Amino acid sequence: MEQNYSWAWIEAQTKESMEAWNGCALRFLPSIPRYTLKQQRAHEQAYDQGLRAVERETQRVLLNRAERDSVRRRMAALIPRFAANALDFDSETIDLLTQCFFPVGREFAHKARAFDPNLASADLIQACRNAWIACGMQSLLGRTMELTPAILAYSLLYPYSDNYLDNLAVTDTEKRSFNERFRQRLRGQRIDACNSHEAAVWAMVQMIEGQYPRPRYPQVYDSLLAIHQAQEQSIAQLNHGEGLDHSSDEDELLRITCAKGGSSVLADACIAQPWLTPEECSFSFEWGVLLQLGDDLQDVREDMERGSLTLFTRAVRQGKPLDGLVRQLLHFSDQVAIRMDNLANGSSKLKDLLRMSWRSLILMAVADAQPFCSPAFLAELEPSSAFRFDFLRSRHQKLAGHEARYASLFDTFIEDDPIGQSEASSLCKELPFHDLSPISELRTLSGSFA
Repeated sequence: MEQNYSWAWIEAQTKESMEAWNGCALRFLPSIPRYTLKQQRAHEQAYDQGLRAVERETQRVLLNRAERDSVRRRMAALIPRFAANALDFDSETIDLLTQCFFPVGREFAHKARAFDPNLASADLIQACRNAWIACGMQSLLGRTMELTPAILAYSLLYPYSDNYLDNLAVTDTEKRSFNERFRQRLRGQRIDACNSHEAAVWAMVQMIEGQYPRPRYPQVYDSLLAIHQAQEQSIAQLNHGEGLDHSSDEDELLRITCAKGGSSVLADACIAQPWLTPEECSFSFEWGVLLQLGDDLQDVREDMERGSLTLFTRAVRQGKPLDGLVRQLLHFSDQVAIRMDNLANGSSKLKDLLRMSWRSLILMAVADAQPFCSPAFLAELEPSSAFRFDFLRSRHQKLAGHEARYASLFDTFIEDDPIGQSEASSLCKELPFHDLSPISELRTLSGSFA
C-alpha cells in the first residue's frame, strides 16, 4: 500500500525518533574502535603530507588548460594514497568513493554551476552533500547510484530555501511570504515567480515534476511538503528561540529538531526510490535525525554566536558540559546503524563507510567544541578518534584563513573538461584539506574525507 506522508505521519514518526533518542541517554560510551597515540600520530603525519601537497598546488599559477589538467591528475593520485594512509581505508572502500561518490560530485558540480553560474562554492558544496545522501540512499534501496534530475533539483533547494529561512538579514514577513508561495508551488499550483530567487526555486520544483509526474508519485510531493513545514517550524529556533514556549521542557525543541532532520532525508529517500517499505521509511527518517543532531553539534559555536537554539546551545547556555549529549548521540548513531544493517540492499562496504562517517562527524565536532566538554570526557573519548582532538582543531583553524586559495583550486576541478571527466574529484576541496574531518564533508552521506 502506498504510504501517505501526511503531517500526522511525520508527527508519529517524530515521536518514535524522540523515544529512540531518549532511550540512548546512557552514562557510558558505546563500544567503538580505539587508536593508540602512535597510530594517531601516523595518521596525522599522512594528513600533513597530503595537506602540503595540496598547498603546493594552490600556489601554482595555472595559465592554460594543460596545466590545470596536470593538477587534476596529480590530485587524483593523491586521493587514494591519503585515504589509505591517513584513514586506513582498504581498496574496496577507496573504489566505492572514487568510482561512485566522486563521479556523482563531479557531475553535480558541473550541472549546478550550469544552473546557476553565480552559486557560491560553499552553497555548492552544501548542496552536493545532500546529493551524496540521496545517491547513497539509492544504493541502500537497491537502485543504481546516479545523479537524477530530481536529486539535482532537491539538493539545490537547500541553498535557496533552508539557508534563506536561516538568514537573519531576511525579515520574518519576507520569510512568511516566501514560505506560503513555496507551499503553493509544492502543491502543484502554477504561480508566477515574483523575483529571481523564486524563479530559481520554481525551476527546481519543475525539474522534480519532470521526473516524477504528480498523479503517479504523490508521495514525493507529500515528503517535500513535510520538509517544508518542518523548516517553517524550525524558524522558532532563531533569535535565541524566541518563537518557542519557554514554559515547556526540551521536548518541543527535540520535536522540531527530529521533524526537520527526519523529513529532510525522508524526502531524499522518496526522490531516490519513491516506493518505500515501512522499514525503509523509518531508517531514512532516523538517518535524517542523526545528521541533524550531528550538524547541530558541529555548529554549536556558530549557533551560539547567531543566537540559534538547539539541544547543544541550550546545554551550553545552562552551563552544562556536552558530555551526556555526545554519549547519547553516539549511542543513537549505533541504533540507526542497526536499522541500516537490517535493510535488504546496500553493500557491507557502503554500510561500514556510513557507520564510520556518522561516528567521525561526532568526533570531529567534539574536537572543535572542546571548551564545552569536561576534560575527563575528552580524555575518555579522544582514543576513539583517528586524529588527536588538538590536531584536528589546529588544522581546522589553520585552513580557515585560506578559503580564497582553496576556492580557486576548487574552481579548477569543476571547470568543463573537453577531454572527458578527469580522474580528480571536482570536490577535492572537500577531501583532506578543507575541513579536516575525515568524515565531516561527506558526513551527510559517505563522509570520510573532508
